[in-house]
Order: sequence, then C-alpha cells, then structure tokens
Amino acid sequence: MQILIDGYFNQKALEQNPEVNFNRPFQQCSLSVMDTIADPGISFDEKGVCNYFFEYKEAEKKYVRKGEEGRIKLQEDIARIKEGGRGKKYDCIIGLSGGVDSTFLCLLAKESGLRPLIVHFDNGWNSELAVNNIEAVVNGLNFDLYTYVVDWKEFRELQLSYMKASVVDIEALTDQAFMAVLYEQARKWNIKYVLAGMNIVTEQVLPKYWIYRKSDIINIRDIQSGYGVTKPGDLKSYPFLSYHTKRYCERVLKMEVIAPLNYIEYNYDVVKSRISAELNWREYGGKHYESVWTRFYQGYILPRKFNIDKRKAHLSNLIFSGQISKEQAVKELAKPMYDLKLLNDDLEFVLKKLELTSEAFEKLMMLPRVEHNSFKVQRGLRERFPILNLFFKS
Repeated sequence: MQILIDGYFNQKALEQNPEVNFNRPFQQCSLSVMDTIADPGISFDEKGVCNYFFEYKEAEKKYVRKGEEGRIKLQEDIARIKEGGRGKKYDCIIGLSGGVDSTFLCLLAKESGLRPLIVHFDNGWNSELAVNNIEAVVNGLNFDLYTYVVDWKEFRELQLSYMKASVVDIEALTDQAFMAVLYEQARKWNIKYVLAGMNIVTEQVLPKYWIYRKSDIINIRDIQSGYGVTKPGDLKSYPFLSYHTKRYCERVLKMEVIAPLNYIEYNYDVVKSRISAELNWREYGGKHYESVWTRFYQGYILPRKFNIDKRKAHLSNLIFSGQISKEQAVKELAKPMYDLKLLNDDLEFVLKKLELTSEAFEKLMMLPRVEHNSFKVQRGLRERFPILNLFFKS
C-alpha cells in the first residue's frame, strides 16, 4: 500500500508513522484552524475540538502564572538569577534572533536589572532588517553581544544534504548549532541561568509531524554522511553540542532554563508596539521571518512540498490564549502566505546562495518526504543497552 501526500507517494512515511492516516476525510477543529491537512495525526473529541486545545490548556495550567502569582514568580526568579550571578560578569544568557520573543525578553531583562550575555548564531541567512534589529536591541540596552558566524560553505552543504535527504526539519541544523553555541558560552562564563523566549500563549501548538528533535547530532551526522561531500568529522566550523559541554553545564553548572514570558501578560500586539517604540524594532511580516531562509522555508518549501502551513498552528495558539477569534484566524489564512514579488526575489536569492539551478531545486522539491528516523538517531543508554532496564524501575 502506498499513500499520497500532496501528489507524491511516500511509503516510508507510512512505515515510520503507522498511527497516521493520510487518507482520512478533511476535518477542522471546531475551535481553531488546525485540521487534518496540517496534521494527519490530529484527533478530535465528540464536539470536534482537537487535541491541541487540550494540550494547550494542560501546558497553560502547568507553566503559565497570571496576575499577582506571575509577578511574584518572576520576582523570585530574578532574585535567584542575581544571587547566582553575584561576582560574575554575567548573571544569565539570552539567545537573540531579532524576533519578537527574544527582543522583548532582552527588554524585560534590562528592566529587571539583569546582566545577560546576548548570544547570536549567524548561519548566513540573516535579513538586513534582522541585523539592524539586533544592533538596535544590543546598543539600546547596552548589553554585550557574542555572535558566532558559521562557515557558509559548510552550512550550505549541510542544508543541501537535508534537502537531498528530503526530511522535513531543515531548521534543526540552525537550532542545534545555536544550542551548541549557547551551552559553550555558558560554560566559558560560568553562567547557570538561561533566559528563554519560549512561551505557552503564542507558541505551544506545534505538531510533532512538522519537526524533529533539535539535539540529535547523530541524525545530523548520518544525513550528512549519506548526502554530503564533507565527512561530518571534517566539519571545522559547524558547532556540535558535545557530550562533555552538555554534561558540564547540566551537572556542574546545574544549568536552569527560565521562561519569564510565561509569568507576564504576554499579548503579541502589545509587545510588538512596545519594542517598536522603545527599541526602534521593525516588523518582519511573519513569525520567525527575521531569516530569509526561514521565511522561504516556512512560506514556500513547507506548504508546497510537505503540505504544512505553520500559520495554522500560530493562529490556533492565539485563539486558545484568547488573543484572536477563529473568524480572525480564518481571514488571516485567506491572505496569501507570500507576497508574489518577495517570493520571486527570495527564490532567486536562495537558488543563487545555495548554488542551485531551477531544475535542480525542482527535483529536490519533487522528492517524497522521508522521516528523520529513517536515518540513525540518538538514543539513550537504556535504549542502546536494553539489559539496563532490568536494574531500573519503569
């Protein structure tokens, strides 16, 4: 049996995802705009409410602190960070992309009297606007910035390997490298606390079908081994998060990730207005569109090749958190995902930067989806050595 995904047959997808029914009838959540196209594995209750609503409510209850409770929690965390950073140059570390969440997080850190080291991973795809926004934030708040610039030829080869492998989460390359840089700087400066811009009210909803584990360096190396020219061990610039660095940060530093945006009233429109007025931040036109590649990947590759419109998750998240209505989300989805002129400009730029002809790019786009776990994956000790399970309680 073969299954049809956006016009292409993909037997491996069925083999790796036996619980997913790609041929099910179309159904949209009665509360949100998540549907069976966005996630073939989505489930609904008897009222047509999808699983993402209940997962959101569970996460909100567990992590979000509202009103006075949130204010107290934030103050407690800030006090712990300041105490832990006493006598050090920096008391926390923040990854800055130039987007809304990380930018506002920097502003919040400044208002709280924290001394963060700001870290940025430059993969060669920053838009000019992103560079300007990062400079405006760092200079405006008088923070120190560490930027790691990866060798473009290496990163280009890794991205092409992922495209040839036809896996969905090409962004895992950037996310893993950023994490490696962040951990290494935390180790270097003896920083225990990571301030993260992740938050439940705007980005809890994210189907597993769209992504893969960001920390799986074995998966990255196996894909590169199969489709790249350079052997993974010969990559000199691309940063892999080493076992020793990760172990040092977790065991010695006892690194702790704190998400302050879960403790405040985090309204997207209000936040954008604030950072625009106070930091001269400028809008990108889409979530995570500060990167030309991310804009092209989310706006063109994902919907065309994988039938994934990430706006559905983002808008549904805002519905669940009460920031917009379903009617507003439906109207937003009706708008073009990409301005046609910008798409043509981006396509030309991406092909030139990746050194691909239009014909070669089209061949890559026509390849059927292959699951990440069709390649080698990183497994824990108990997975690699099942006999250990005899010594642990399940």
